[in-house]
Amino acid sequence: MTFTSRQDALAIQDEMPWETRETPATLYQMLSQTARAFPDRPALSYQLLSGTTDKAVTLTWQQFNDQCCQAANLFRSLKIGEGDVVALVLPNTIETAVAIIGGAIAGIVNPINPLLEPEQIAAILRETGAKVVVTLKAFPKTDIAQKTAEAVRHAPKVHTVLEIDLNRYLTPPKSWIVPLVRPKNPTGHHATLMDFNKALAAQPKALTFPDSTGDRIAAYFHTGGTTGMPKVAQHRYSGIVYNGWLGHTLLFTEQDNVMCPLPLFHVFACHVILMACIKSGAHVVFPTPAGYRGEGVFDNFWKLCARWEITFIITVPTAVSALMQRKVDADLSTVKNAFSGSAPMPLELFNRFESATGIKVIEGYGLTEATCLVSCNPPEGEKKVGSVGVPFPYTDVRIIKETPHGPVDCEVDELGEICVSNPGVYAGNTYTETEKNKKLYHYDKYLRTGDLGRVDADGYLWITGRAKDLIIRGGHNIDPAEIEEALMAHPDVAMAGAIGQPDAHAGEMPCAYVELVAGGTATGAELLEHCKVHVHERAAQPKYVEVLDELPKTAVGKVFKPDLRKRAITRVYNAALEEAGIAARVTLVVDDKKRGLVAKVSREGEVDEDGLGHVLGAFVRPWEWAE
Repeated sequence: MTFTSRQDALAIQDEMPWETRETPATLYQMLSQTARAFPDRPALSYQLLSGTTDKAVTLTWQQFNDQCCQAANLFRSLKIGEGDVVALVLPNTIETAVAIIGGAIAGIVNPINPLLEPEQIAAILRETGAKVVVTLKAFPKTDIAQKTAEAVRHAPKVHTVLEIDLNRYLTPPKSWIVPLVRPKNPTGHHATLMDFNKALAAQPKALTFPDSTGDRIAAYFHTGGTTGMPKVAQHRYSGIVYNGWLGHTLLFTEQDNVMCPLPLFHVFACHVILMACIKSGAHVVFPTPAGYRGEGVFDNFWKLCARWEITFIITVPTAVSALMQRKVDADLSTVKNAFSGSAPMPLELFNRFESATGIKVIEGYGLTEATCLVSCNPPEGEKKVGSVGVPFPYTDVRIIKETPHGPVDCEVDELGEICVSNPGVYAGNTYTETEKNKKLYHYDKYLRTGDLGRVDADGYLWITGRAKDLIIRGGHNIDPAEIEEALMAHPDVAMAGAIGQPDAHAGEMPCAYVELVAGGTATGAELLEHCKVHVHERAAQPKYVEVLDELPKTAVGKVFKPDLRKRAITRVYNAALEEAGIAARVTLVVDDKKRGLVAKVSREGEVDEDGLGHVLGAFVRPWEWAE
């Protein structure tokens, strides 16, 4: 179908309401249809190592279908029913994709970011009531097995842990060495340990139980954004299939090869890419367990695209920034488009990428709470750089502002909160915790995204910032995006994150942290002077800029602002304590569910407690003594 404008999207949905379209009702139906249509075409390929001649494993659509059915049968044999949860604490592997689909067919699958701390993983396992966990067997250079074992100790409903051994992806002599240097397998939890691949092989290749008869919750995904402790979103078959349908209808065919170095525990890689490939029959390539973070991936990226004759690159702005620091050293003639999400791409970076590679960039927008996709710049239509395009068919976006008389829709180009209704929005039940669904919707069905934005006269959506990311300086609202865009205009700056640092007078003052490009030499002081020229709103000019070796980021490449806020609180509070001559220091900042970020203070000698209370009491953010 053509998708060149908002008018095209509306025309598509006018043909027939979404509920009556001839689309699969379940994930198993979607997969089995593709396996019957393209049994011998490649479905998934995977490299443990990033070299262009390193061993790769490929499954055809029939093989992938068979293994997903085996996984579903395995989970059912472990007493996983439609309402029971299989958690995955895994990096990218072939088995990760198999377990995701098998888990969603048998019950509810819950991929968990393995970079989280054990206590966070355990909290998610408890929140979802997970009964089975799939993770890695102890392996060199990763502590996933150890972290999972610690988490399972604190998740009493987990009765079985299935382990995947990455050694099967290596060739001699490396595969011979691993058993000699493998860390000791963690023990001590209450669950039964099983080998995932051995248990899988013992199962039939066809489903041994009836598929679901209709729509139901099939996946839990925790939020991975910039707001601290994860929440768990509920995804139904209808939303998952909708995302797959969009990818097939508007982007991919069975002839496409898709490079996806993003993690499958995030909705972008899972629901947007994997599901679109399942619906369309396209071939998806996952390089290394850590994707873009994998050793050598950036250095070998263009050659890997040539190796696999890639037609679509899946990326995020942070990855594009890193790629632009490397020479384009391979034939990219097969690559048609790069699909970028997670955050709007700065204009300078957009132009630099298209100029260096000749590849068109399609910017999209989605969020975990909406299953994922909301909008994108039309592949064949006008691309307004800096916007996130037009809403997809069957997606209704409204810009809404709060007033004393209730919510009101904004005018064209008027700023407000982006609110979304589409088949991926599970209105009233977005999160597993009922309390967190309160005040989450306008007009009962429009999900409040927490993103600030506007819609222009052509129907293009523009994100201007996060409502909760606003820097509030003495009651004056400052959008951090203005500061970040100004810093990104400096040739030495690769990434920037602006936040409000505590201020005893104004509540918050803008500050920024930056990561430089390779070879960049700009200092914080120089970047402060740069901001005085390029940040046009005087109140928004940062009072402090610090250069870091690397900005903290989420798994999908967003700047992780809670870590920056913790750093700023520590710096500002300690400077105030030192200036007052008080022998105490902030040694830790923690995320408290009820109070937000709390500074933990340790004594370094005799402390004037009244004086300390006076100094730190001048700031909004709370403090307490460290234990």
